[in-house]
Amino acid sequence: MKYIYTLLYILIIFNSSIMSASTSINLDEAIKILKSDNLEIKSAIYDVKNANENINIALGNHFGKLDFIQDFINSDDAGNVFGFKLTSREANFDDFGADEYIPNQSVQPNALNYPNSRNFFQSKLKYEVPLFSGFKISSYVEIMKSISKIKKLEKYQIINEKIYQVKKSFYDMALLRTSTENLNKILNNINTLEEMTQSMIEIGYAKKVDLLEVKAKKGNVQRLISQMKSNQKLLYHYIGFLLNQEINNIKVPSSDIQLSVYSTNEILDSNLNIKKANYALEIKKNMIKASQATYYPMIGAFAELQTADDTFLGDANDHLSYTLGARLTWNIFNGSIDSSNIEKSRLEYLKMKTQVQLAKSGTHLKIQKIKTEIETFDNDIKSLQQELILADEIYKNYEGRYREKLSSMSDVIIKQSEQIQKILQIQEVKNKRNERIFALEKLANGEEQ
Repeated sequence: MKYIYTLLYILIIFNSSIMSASTSINLDEAIKILKSDNLEIKSAIYDVKNANENINIALGNHFGKLDFIQDFINSDDAGNVFGFKLTSREANFDDFGADEYIPNQSVQPNALNYPNSRNFFQSKLKYEVPLFSGFKISSYVEIMKSISKIKKLEKYQIINEKIYQVKKSFYDMALLRTSTENLNKILNNINTLEEMTQSMIEIGYAKKVDLLEVKAKKGNVQRLISQMKSNQKLLYHYIGFLLNQEINNIKVPSSDIQLSVYSTNEILDSNLNIKKANYALEIKKNMIKASQATYYPMIGAFAELQTADDTFLGDANDHLSYTLGARLTWNIFNGSIDSSNIEKSRLEYLKMKTQVQLAKSGTHLKIQKIKTEIETFDNDIKSLQQELILADEIYKNYEGRYREKLSSMSDVIIKQSEQIQKILQIQEVKNKRNERIFALEKLANGEEQ
């Protein structure tokens, strides 16, 4: 029975793997899988979590620290032994050599100078807290918050970049399939032409060289179809890499991608790279505040609760003691290093402010460039599609003329080559157009790579 269950389990896993491998996914499904399974996105999520922990670390400095300290010491040093007794509240007059005292004589107390070794167990709770740090801690908390926001934006940029790659791959696949279909139609025409030429040779209306030209062109088209099939396989591998799983079939988009309507100001407002630059500017601003903290006094407080004995926690309540205190530290002069550090931070802030302006100007330039390129590609596609229609008609005309012996096979092949050239040109321009549209979408949510 055990073996039967094992066999059934293996069959279920095998069948599910076959189904998953053969299942055709669409673009929306691919993007959903991408967001959950892509390894680079997962890595970026960990970066965000690490940045959030840095915020908690910075905030923790506000609350100070509580330490438990346990000492165990054994010593026969006179100062240590007497100090141990004082700390554990067990000193007596005999420790001063009272029992060795002889009136009107100078006698060294042997018990005080040469004590027996003593154990010392001290258990201590110590709490230290900063009361005022010149706004340094709060400045670093704000810096860590800005860094966390930058990490989140970087995560979104990676997601947008991977979505861009998936979308482009799907539309590239659609173009490859369309171009392959068109080339297969041409291949069918060539097969028809080959049969016609063979028949014409048999009745003496065509030459063998005409047939050789047809076969050469047929081989050329078959080679192009084979290349496109290989490119499709490569695309499947690449999509599988992006989705972190094997992909063997996809549902390609049924129509050309439409250009989303983005105004320049909308893109500038939503561009993640510009937002990152603004958060970096906030970091530089808080760095100035952190540098200025050296001009303020540092005030801290501490409290200690301890018990000591020659045994661990011996008479703990009776030997309890506490210490409370505060400390103010104020650096008065350190060779103008503080003022130089503040000026350095101020210059870094001004530099970053310039870089924010540069990021906006650079993004504005990219937007205008991409929009102009898309407009150019749209015009090229319309023109090439008209040229393809003309090339199809010219080919049909020359094929008819060849049957009537009014043109040579070379003329027919040339016209057919023009058909193929237009198909490939349209594919190339559509690829470029799609890439530019995706680049514009990415600029609306992140930096173009």
